[in-house]
Amino acid sequence: MNTNKLLKIIGAVAVINLISRFFGFVREVVIGYHFGTSFLADSVITAYTIPNFLYIVAGGAITTAFISVFNKAGNPLVQTQIREVIFTYTLILFSLISAAFFLFPDFWIELFFMGLNPEEVEVTGSLFRIMAPATLLLILSMFYSGILNVNDRFQITATAPLMNNLLFVLIALVLFPILHEHAYGWGALIGAVVMILMLVVNLRKIGISAFRFRFYMEKKDHLFRFLKIAIPILLGGATLQFYFLVHRVFASSLEAGYIAALNYASKLVQLPQSILMSAVTTVIYPLIARKISEGKQQELSKMYGDGIQYLLFLMIPSTVFLYFYSEDIVTVIFEYGTFDRESSIITSGLLEIFVFGMFAHAANLYVTRFFYAMERAVLPVISGVLAVFGLNILIVVVFIDGYGAASIAWGTTISAYFQLIILMFAARRSLKLKLDSKINLLKQFILAALLAGLGLAVASTLTLSSSILNLLAGLLIIGSGFIIGAYLLRIKEIQKILSLGRGRKRG
Repeated sequence: MNTNKLLKIIGAVAVINLISRFFGFVREVVIGYHFGTSFLADSVITAYTIPNFLYIVAGGAITTAFISVFNKAGNPLVQTQIREVIFTYTLILFSLISAAFFLFPDFWIELFFMGLNPEEVEVTGSLFRIMAPATLLLILSMFYSGILNVNDRFQITATAPLMNNLLFVLIALVLFPILHEHAYGWGALIGAVVMILMLVVNLRKIGISAFRFRFYMEKKDHLFRFLKIAIPILLGGATLQFYFLVHRVFASSLEAGYIAALNYASKLVQLPQSILMSAVTTVIYPLIARKISEGKQQELSKMYGDGIQYLLFLMIPSTVFLYFYSEDIVTVIFEYGTFDRESSIITSGLLEIFVFGMFAHAANLYVTRFFYAMERAVLPVISGVLAVFGLNILIVVVFIDGYGAASIAWGTTISAYFQLIILMFAARRSLKLKLDSKINLLKQFILAALLAGLGLAVASTLTLSSSILNLLAGLLIIGSGFIIGAYLLRIKEIQKILSLGRGRKRG
């Protein structure tokens, strides 16, 4: 797959992900409109935490390991057996887990979120019971997406979550006058049903009409390799989701509303990084696995270095803009209905801290994919455990009494960079992957410093009559400054983008 074709596919998936993330973000806005930063907002967000956590963490681990093992199996018959065995055990395990969630919702809520009062436990438990069956559907959807991705059906695997997020929002809005907070539970469940149906239909289009139950296969080394990859990813690969879980566990001991405020702020930060990283990892991870199986180390190292520098390049303007215009952004997006001025101040203060970790979280996700594809998953596990459950929790425990929710945000940001340093050092030493073009990296840091200065000057001197006008002016000035600065500094990423544009015009 040549570079231009790869970039076109990534671009198409990124656009679909942008729309999908938009509707996912609208869901948070609607929650804010209905409940602000009240305990009901905390309950809705908390109830969906466990199904969504398992969807991303467990589903991601299963899918990532499946893609690695499937691509390296070679033999179509063996590949079919791998697919069927993984399907069988995934279905059984998560059917049991979903049943346990449905039958004993209050037990699980009190186990993970010990700071909730009895009324919050009751409301959250009732919502969790409705959402519980979605756990199995979400996990299977992630696995089906992996099957479609190895068959280069990237766009449908991006479109299905889009429909899930869209239906979640629409059903919650339509049913809210009747069911109130429980409308969100039904939105989550129906959205998951539609998503998995879409994926099943597309599996049939590529000739996979049914899955046989298979409990064993002759070549057990493939299953051992699957577990060798999946278990470490499950424990340490999805560190961002572990951060969110820690947020909600510790925030449950604070005043009502801080779970919601942390959620709103973190969702704003996730938007730019998750759109890009979902597109990149969806398309690039199968390609990484393929290049490793073909022994193309030099191309792999180039992909590693280029990817990190592109991430840094794209995160610079996002970080500067989000930091200096955090309060205006929260006001424009959230401050409606029950979400009042006090909620905006709380949320924007947390957002200012979270934005500093945007690049680290995105880069961690990208770098770990190289470790998983090379079946060197121990280091990401160790670094993730040290970052999330070591340094992160230490910072929160030491400072939460004095700084409240801000300590949770700082713990997430600082420990994300701690993990990135460990991963990049290990990638250089053990994977033989390194960053070339150090001069280009230095230029990017210079650009970041210049853009931060511009952002400070504009935000402090240019105050217009409304938040929307402030945002438009800031976006125009910071965006223009970023493009002009990158061009004058001759940063290679802007030159590559411009050359692609010239190539399209000539075509």
